[in-house]
Formats: sequence, C-alpha cells, structure tokens
Amino acid sequence: MATKTELSPTARESKNAQDMQVDEALIPRKVPSLCSARYGIALVLHFCNFTTIAQNVIMNITMVAMVNSTSLQSQLNDSSEGLPVDSFGGLSKAPKSLPAKAPVYDWSPQIQGIIFGAVGYGGILTMAPSGYLAGRVGTKRVVGISLFATSFLTLCIPLAADFGIVFLIVTRIVQGLSQCSILGGQFAIWEKWGPPHERSRLCSIALSGMLLGCFTAILIGGFISETLGWPFVFYIFGGVGCVCCLLWFVVIYDDPVSYPWISTSEKEYIISSLKQQVRSSKQPLPIKAMLRSLPIWSICLGCFSHQWLVSTMVVYIPTYISSVYHVNIRDNGLLSALPFIVAWVIGMVGGYLADFLLTKKFRLITVRKIATILGSLPSSALIVSLPYLNSSYITATALLTLSCGLSTLCQSGIYINVLDIAPRYSSFLMGASRGFSSIAPVIVPTVSGFLLSQDPEFGWRNVFFLLFAVNLLGLIFYLIFGEADVQDWAKERKLTRL
Repeated sequence: MATKTELSPTARESKNAQDMQVDEALIPRKVPSLCSARYGIALVLHFCNFTTIAQNVIMNITMVAMVNSTSLQSQLNDSSEGLPVDSFGGLSKAPKSLPAKAPVYDWSPQIQGIIFGAVGYGGILTMAPSGYLAGRVGTKRVVGISLFATSFLTLCIPLAADFGIVFLIVTRIVQGLSQCSILGGQFAIWEKWGPPHERSRLCSIALSGMLLGCFTAILIGGFISETLGWPFVFYIFGGVGCVCCLLWFVVIYDDPVSYPWISTSEKEYIISSLKQQVRSSKQPLPIKAMLRSLPIWSICLGCFSHQWLVSTMVVYIPTYISSVYHVNIRDNGLLSALPFIVAWVIGMVGGYLADFLLTKKFRLITVRKIATILGSLPSSALIVSLPYLNSSYITATALLTLSCGLSTLCQSGIYINVLDIAPRYSSFLMGASRGFSSIAPVIVPTVSGFLLSQDPEFGWRNVFFLLFAVNLLGLIFYLIFGEADVQDWAKERKLTRL
C-alpha cells in the first residue's frame, strides 16, 4: 500500500503524517461493487489458493489409508518423529475395510515424515524467486504454469507411489516447488490491480481460499478414501486443479489496461488510484538495504511465528482430537474441518474491517499491528489453554474453532505489510517473507513429534507452550520494529529534467 508521494510544500510540512494510508482524494465515495473486475480477479485467486492448499493437505488425510497399519504398529514405539500418521484416529484406528484395489505400503513413521516434509522444501527455494519473476514477466504466466504443474503432479502421485518411495518423494518435492511458486507469485498482481485502500479486502478474499481448501480436504478426504480408495482423492483434487488452471488462463490478465471485460469507469478508477503509487522498475534489487532493514526482518519473523501457529493447527488438530477424545474417523473429519470454515468467513470479514478503519483516519501502521495482534495473541493463548480445559471434545472444538478463526486476521496485517513499506519491490519481498515463514511447516512436525514422543503425559502441553512462545516472540519483534512508511531504499528516484 503506497503513501502520498507528491513533493509539494504542503507534503513536506506534513512529513510526520507520511504513513496516513492513502490520499483522501483516492478514497471512493461509495462502496465498491463486488461484481467488479478486480473482485473477480480476487475470486479466481481464491479458487486457485483453494486448489493449491487442498492438494497440499490431502497427503496428510490419505496417509492413514496408504500405510500398512499392522506392520507400522510395531514400529510406532521406536519412532522419534511422532508424525501425524494417525490423523484420523491413530494407526490402531485405521479404516478396517478399504477398497480392494487401493494399494497399501509398508512405510515407517520416519519415511512418512520425509514424505510430509518433502513438499515444504520447495517453499524455502522458490517463494522469493517466484515473486521476483512474477514482477518481471507477470503473475498470469508464473501462477498459471505452476498451477498446471502441481495439478498434474497430484494426478501422478498414486503412480509415483507404485514406482517406489524415491519417485514419490521427488514428485512431492517438485510439487512443493510448484505450489510455493503460486503462493509467492500471486501478490505481484495487486501492484496493478489493487487500489491502496482496498488491498486488505482483496488480499483477504484471495488468501481465504487456502482455508476453504483445508476445510474441504479434511472434510471429504477421509470419506473418499473409505468409499472409493485413497488414489481417487488425488485424482479428484488434481482434476479440479486442471479445471481451475483453464479458468485462470482465460480470466486472469496482469493489468486492467489489457483486461477485455472491464468497464471504462473501473479501469480509470484503478489507474487513477495507482497514479501516485511507486511503480516497479528494471533496476537491480537493493539486497543489502533489504537485509539491513529491521521492518523487513520484523515481517519475516512475524510471518514465521504465525506460520508456526498455523502449521500446528493444520497438522495436529486431527491428531489432538483423535488421541485425546478418541472420536471416530467421520466425527474427527467434521470436527477437524470446522475451524477452517469459520476462519474462512472471519478472514474475509477482517479484510473489510481493516479497510474500513483506514477510511476512518486510522494510521496505516496502527491497522496493520491491530490486525496482527488479534490474529496472533488470542489464537495462541486459546491453544495453550486446551490441555487445562479438556473436559469434553465440544469445548476443545470450540476453542480450536475460535483460535483458527482469529488467526486469519493476520492476512490484513503482517502478511501484506510489505505492500506498504516497499511497494516497488513488493512482489519479491512478498515471496521472500513467505519463503522465510515456510521454514516453519518443515520444522513443526519434527519438533512437535519429538516433544510428543519424549513426554507422553505432558507432550501436548509442551507443544502448545512452545507454539505460544514462538508466536509471542515474533509478535513482540514486529510490534517494536514494524513500520508502514515507504522505506528510503524503496522510494523512486526521480531524474532531474532540463
């Protein structure tokens, strides 16, 4: 989100108010239409994120049906990983009657840990490059090609598993590269499509697709595995991804100027609202200045700590419910999915609320930090309270639902803060911050699994206290060093004209 950049005497005198979100003249006099082209772009991105995350999550859902529970039961006590292979009721509660044609494999918990983590390796490698590349060649190409790749590889996972564990792990790594290219490359589109005062809601609509993807995959993944066989989970979600890919290439354009179905008034409105936006250029990235920037590091560490919270909820909610309350596979699927549909709603409402506060003269940095606090602190505190309030699974589900729902408020806070402080390099920095935060999903299963295996009595309590500590430290660092002013190294240098 850009700040006012006119070099008039009035602007110089009001330098201390530089972070006051946007120029008043750019604030619309009426509520923007949800049927507009820019909201259509956000909706397509919503379904793109839905597909991507669903394809990522389904491996956690199908693993219980893919492994030989009898042979693994004897290995479970020797495992130092403690990974969520019992996501739907534990190894001893695997479905008793799987479809006859669904193959079953003898994978140890350690092998399963490698399979789970393989898809996360790509995030560290491709988030920042994909964001930079999207800023150069366009979001349509980067995200569209990546979406086709991950959908095709999802269709190939059952075949890769038949070929052997090496083929499956390689497929998962390449799939992770594609999925993280989608997550890192999509933000560049808002540089040309997102009016500054609407970016919170546009990004919230787009990112909320991830939550709907988690909800859908967790809810119906186990049912499909039981009725049709686990390979059909990959076939169905891979096919949905291919359809979404076709929609993407037809509907998405990198800027409103080339969009064939946009109204003239909306096109002029978007262009005028971005007229004073610092635009990206072909100049080299100021890497040294970025590495020395405390606001950038506060965003990266804040995103990392929040992703630790999200990863724990996504991976361990099914395990916690099934191991503590011993519910069956179908009930567990419904209970585990419920928090994500609530989060889907709250995430989109949070975006509208953040933009509403901007129109009420709230400082931009104030809005970002309020959203981040509400999305981090209450969520982690509610999870820490779970071991002390385990009287019923209804109470636990209510707390998990509220925690997961509130966590999405960060979408309007720390996750889009880069658009404020460095709009010129936002596509690269968005990918870099997301890439740094993607380290958390790689670490969480191993660290949490180790804590659970070392202390069976207080394992969950230790996992949740660690989550709270990591989340709190990242939040404090962001509150101290987070900013919303355009940084000096990110400002456009105007050439003197004769």
